Amino acid sequence: MSVPLSPATLDEIAAAGVAVPTYDRTGITAGIVHFGVGGFHRAHQAMVIDRLLQRGEAREYGICGVGVLEQDRRMAEAMRTQDGLYTLVLKHPDGTREARVIGSIVDCLLAVDDPDAVVEKMASPETKIVSLTITEGGYNFDHVTGAFVEDEPGVVADVDGDTPPRTVFGLVVAALRRRRDRGLEPFTVMSCDNIQGNGHVARAMFTAFARLQDPRFAEWMDEHVSFPNSMVDRITPVTTDEDRAAVRDDLGIEDAWPVVAEPFFQWVLEDDHPAGRPAYEDVDVQIVADVEPYELMKLRLLNASHQGLCYFGYLSGHRYAHEATQDPAIATFLRRYMDEEATPTLQPVPGIDLEDYKATLIERFQNPEVRDTLARLCAESSDRIPKWLLPVVRENLRSGGPVALSAGIVASWARYAEGTDESGEPIEIVDRLAESLNRIALTQREDPLAFIANRQVFGDLVDDERFVAAYRDALDGLVRDGAHATVERLSRS
Repeated sequence: MSVPLSPATLDEIAAAGVAVPTYDRTGITAGIVHFGVGGFHRAHQAMVIDRLLQRGEAREYGICGVGVLEQDRRMAEAMRTQDGLYTLVLKHPDGTREARVIGSIVDCLLAVDDPDAVVEKMASPETKIVSLTITEGGYNFDHVTGAFVEDEPGVVADVDGDTPPRTVFGLVVAALRRRRDRGLEPFTVMSCDNIQGNGHVARAMFTAFARLQDPRFAEWMDEHVSFPNSMVDRITPVTTDEDRAAVRDDLGIEDAWPVVAEPFFQWVLEDDHPAGRPAYEDVDVQIVADVEPYELMKLRLLNASHQGLCYFGYLSGHRYAHEATQDPAIATFLRRYMDEEATPTLQPVPGIDLEDYKATLIERFQNPEVRDTLARLCAESSDRIPKWLLPVVRENLRSGGPVALSAGIVASWARYAEGTDESGEPIEIVDRLAESLNRIALTQREDPLAFIANRQVFGDLVDDERFVAAYRDALDGLVRDGAHATVERLSRS
C-alpha cells in the first residue's frame, strides 16, 4: 500500500520509517532562485538547504525552482503537485538504501508561461542568490574561443527586447536591472555546473549578454555582481521507472520524480556572497578562498575519467558504469590515466589525499547499486571533452608529458560517434552537435584525422604531431582490433 507524496501524508510516511522534514515549511521564504531543477540539484544543493532547515537554520533560504524551457514542464508539474516535496534515495554499494523526503523547494515557476513572474521573483528583496545547474552547454560559449555566441536565436530575440525574455541570460539580466532601478543590492549569481572556473564563465557570459543590450549596465554588473566559483560532486543517474517503482513498493511512497544518488557528496564553494548566504559550512560544505585546485582535481580526475570509461565501455558491450569499471582492463586504464596524465597537471589540493581520492573514484564508479548508464556519460561529449580532457592534453603537450591515454579516450569518442557499436547495433548520439559529429566520424575510415580536424571542438590539436600519432594509433586499434582489445593494450603500454 502506497500513499501519494504531499504535506498531508508526511506523518504517515514517517510512521513507515522514512525520514521526512520535521521543520515547519510554512513561512519559509525563497531566498534562492534556482535555474535547472534536475536530479543533480535536488540531490545536492537542495539537500544541503534541507539539512540546514532540519537544524533550524536558513529559513530565509528556501528554494524557488525555475524551468526555462518547455521541456522543463514535466518536472515543474511534478514538483507543484507534490508541493515541492520529493524523495532522495542514496544507494550504498552493499545494497542498502538511505531515503529521505526533501522539503527545501518551496516554489516552482516556468518562464515559458510567465517570464515576468520569474524576473519579479529574482527582483524581490528576499532573493539573495540565483543559482544555476544549466549544464555546460547552457552557458552559450564557443568551445574553442570561449566567446559568447551572440547569434543564438534566443539570445538575439532577448537582446532585441521586442518580446519578454526567454533565455536565462535575458531573465537574470532583466532582474538585475530591475533591482538596480529599485535601489536594491544585486543578488549573487552562483554557478554549480561542471565547468572549470564556473563563476568566471558565468560572469563572462552574463555580462557579455548585458553588453549587447547596454554596455554601461554591463559595466555596472561587472563591478557590483558577485559570481563565486564552486566545485560540486555527487554521481546522480537519471531517474528511471524502476526507481519510481522501488520508491513505491519498498518505501510506500507514490513520488512522480524521486532522485537516486550515490552516498558520496562534495561541495567546495568560494566565500563571495555579498548579499548573504546560508551557513553552508554547518553541513559539510567546504568554504574556501580559492576553488581552482579542487575543481581541477574533480574535472580532470572524475569527469575526464567518466569519458575514459564510457565510450570504451559501451563499445566493449557494457551498458552501465559499474560494469565497465569492474572490467580489469578499463579499471587499469582509468587509474593509469589518473596517475600518469591527469595528476601531473594538478595543483596541490589543500586537505585532500590524492591517492585516496583516486582510489575512492574507482570504488564509486564500481558501485553496482547506482546503475549509472554509460549512455548518460556519453551524452553531450562536445561540451564535456573540451573542458574536462583537452586541458590535460594541452598541458602535457606543453610540458612534454604523456598523452597516449588521453588520445585513446578521444579516439574512443570518435569511434562511438560513428553511431553503431561493434555488433552493428545503432548508437543514439545525444549531443548538440550530434549530426555534424556523426557525419564527420563516418568519413574517418578514409580520412583518419577527420574527427580531430574539427577545429570547432579540438582547436589546433590536429597540428600537433605527437598527439596525432597517439590518436591514430588508438583509432587504428579500435577499427582493427575492437574497443576491448585496444583499451587492454593501452592499459599495459
